[in-house]
Amino acid sequence: MEVHRSVRPNMRPGRQTTNSFLKSILIFTIVISFTVLLVGGYWIFKEMAPRPKEVRSEDGQVLMTKETIIGGQAVFQKYGLMDYGTVLGHGSYMGPDYTAEALKIYTEGMQDYKAKERYHKPFADLTDDEKTIIREQVIKEMRKNRYNPVTDVLVLTDAQVYGLEKVRDYYRDVFTNGDGWGLKKGLIKESDMPKSNRAWVADGDQIKQIADFFFWTAWLSSTPRLGDKITYTNNWPYYEDAGNTMSFSAVWWSGASVTILILFIGIILYVFHRYQLSMQEAYAEGKFPVIDLRRQPLTPSQVKAGKYFVVVAALFFVQAMFGALLAHYYTEPDSFFGIKWIHDLLPFNIAKGYHLQLAIFWIATAWLGMGIFIAPLVGGQEPKKQGLLVDLLFWALVVLVGGSMIGQWLGVNGYLGNEWFLLGHQGWEYIELGRVWQIILVVGMLLWLFIVFRGVKRGLKQESDKGGLIHLLFYSAIAVPFFYIFAFFIEPDTNFTMADFWRWWIIHLWVEGIFEVFAVVVIGFLLVQMRLVTKTSTVRALYFQFTILLGSGVIGIGHHYYYNGSPEIWIALGAVFSALEVIPLTLLILEAYEQYKMMRDGGVNFPYKATFWFLISTAIWNLVGAGVFGFLINLPAVSYFEHGQFLTPTHGHAAMMGVYGMFAIAVLLYSLRNIVKPEAWNDKWLKFSCWMLNIGLAGMVLITLLPVGVLQIKEAFEHGYWASRSPSFLQQDVVQNLLLVRFVPDTIFLIGVAALLVFAIKAMFHLRKPTHGEGEELPAANLAEEE
Repeated sequence: MEVHRSVRPNMRPGRQTTNSFLKSILIFTIVISFTVLLVGGYWIFKEMAPRPKEVRSEDGQVLMTKETIIGGQAVFQKYGLMDYGTVLGHGSYMGPDYTAEALKIYTEGMQDYKAKERYHKPFADLTDDEKTIIREQVIKEMRKNRYNPVTDVLVLTDAQVYGLEKVRDYYRDVFTNGDGWGLKKGLIKESDMPKSNRAWVADGDQIKQIADFFFWTAWLSSTPRLGDKITYTNNWPYYEDAGNTMSFSAVWWSGASVTILILFIGIILYVFHRYQLSMQEAYAEGKFPVIDLRRQPLTPSQVKAGKYFVVVAALFFVQAMFGALLAHYYTEPDSFFGIKWIHDLLPFNIAKGYHLQLAIFWIATAWLGMGIFIAPLVGGQEPKKQGLLVDLLFWALVVLVGGSMIGQWLGVNGYLGNEWFLLGHQGWEYIELGRVWQIILVVGMLLWLFIVFRGVKRGLKQESDKGGLIHLLFYSAIAVPFFYIFAFFIEPDTNFTMADFWRWWIIHLWVEGIFEVFAVVVIGFLLVQMRLVTKTSTVRALYFQFTILLGSGVIGIGHHYYYNGSPEIWIALGAVFSALEVIPLTLLILEAYEQYKMMRDGGVNFPYKATFWFLISTAIWNLVGAGVFGFLINLPAVSYFEHGQFLTPTHGHAAMMGVYGMFAIAVLLYSLRNIVKPEAWNDKWLKFSCWMLNIGLAGMVLITLLPVGVLQIKEAFEHGYWASRSPSFLQQDVVQNLLLVRFVPDTIFLIGVAALLVFAIKAMFHLRKPTHGEGEELPAANLAEEE
């Protein structure tokens, strides 16, 4: 079939000059972006809320110490409570935000103390005028920072001490008898951490320590920075009784970010079209290339990569089942259709940890398998012993997945004692892996990088341009293990604000940033490999896309730092650059449309239709999930009320599954298409799976998560943030009905997952035999030079 695009490659004057200019702009952008991020990190380190050496009452009694605050944070992490509730708005959404909850209890305790002191009766019994007087007294007292940086001592007033005792009493009851929602009774023992030489392990009463940690987060959220009028959390969470209302910066930078977004959309679209910075340029022959899969070269390591994709489909299925279990817990928090032992074995926090970790595992494994598959294609031959290394990496991944899941279960249930951080659940959402499992993960990624390097080494040598397509592919592969290293900067005694700074380097920069760059390179490589576009136009487009992706995305990480205890400047940085992240996502969907036209022009015999269906799905969800829903919650004025509510998983599900999940399936199908016998392939089966996954995901987001999120932000605006995160909000009839109806899209989605799993298993019985052995050159496989 003829193609209607007949632009001839390498005929446009100044093409090489354009590439050199784009390279320079990209390097400049990367240097500036990471400089801002690192300087901002140092600023966070210098300005984060203090953990006083001692917290004393006005008469000198020591109430808590830095060690007990650190110990309380360790208890919070040890029991995986960040996968149940949140602290400073970060974590999971079944339980409360412990900062907001503790702030409410602390404030009400002070109000009662002041009411009894002045009027000799509880606050609830006062008249409206009397309540107003007490509220003003409490706010004035709370808004004075009594921390002395010279002595490293914080002094609490008598009313604040009374509030602290109320917080302690409340959490002793909660962790002893359960919270009446999804928290097991007796989860935390008063003391099961024996004395240790590890500074971050606390001795003594664990419940008292975790209560003190929650109180500390409430104190820093309601106390102005020294010499400032805004609190350490920029006045978050919203609670008028504590004096927490939205700052001017949140309002101003919300408007400014939209204004700047409109300006940059115009500029970038002009540059994009003026200099034709896309992958639309086709080969000059005027005919669609004929791809005969029976004649495609195939090596032993490529065939062995097939088992990775079966594991991917299996992990995807298990991960989706955990998602269904979590959705059920929102309507029946203490059992599964009356079956108590399932909840006892897999309570919400453990199931949530598995759900998140398995998502990273199956998506990353798909990308690793694809890297193994394309390495010989790039290098033009199969290195010796490549298959052995592929098998070794596979079994290392099996050990990692199995061992880490067992370790997480043992750690959260308290069976690992002081070794919870090393072998169990590390305690940070998305970074559940214990330190030992993290090390194994990095070693595995380095082994994968070595496998890829051996495969592409020949192609790298033959590509004269060190910024060419093969080099870009290899550079992006290097970044995958490199950027995970920042997970090792977090220790249990790291200040929560600083730990959260590094945590988002993993979630935002590693998962959302580096994987995004890797995905864009791989898509470009696949298009060139399938002879749909020229290598020259692809490289030019990649440099442009990298510049706006990294230019907006790196500093855009700041939207995670608005209210976690970081300086106010992050509201400005995060708001502006997070808004700009929408632009590259929009351009990617324009590229996807061009890719769709390429697939359509390929005719009925084009073998990679299923891959393109999922690539198009990736692009659509990139715009909707990452772009639209991300933009919605990143505006500071919205985030102030929404931070840690259901609008966050609305964005999270649409972006994580919609973008990275769909792309992982796309590369899975591309690889399988080349190693499975053509006569055993069934596109109808995959088309069904694609529709089920997209319909199911759209249903989850639009039927349940989005409307519940809208109701929740309204609840926060009207009654305070704490109210929107209380069990009573989730127990409302309208919310429960929205949560119950989710079973329909969830079921549709699970059918799509099951179809993909069955297809992958059946495919393993129809693998092609290798056509080339170790050291043999592969015909027409070298992409080092443009044809």
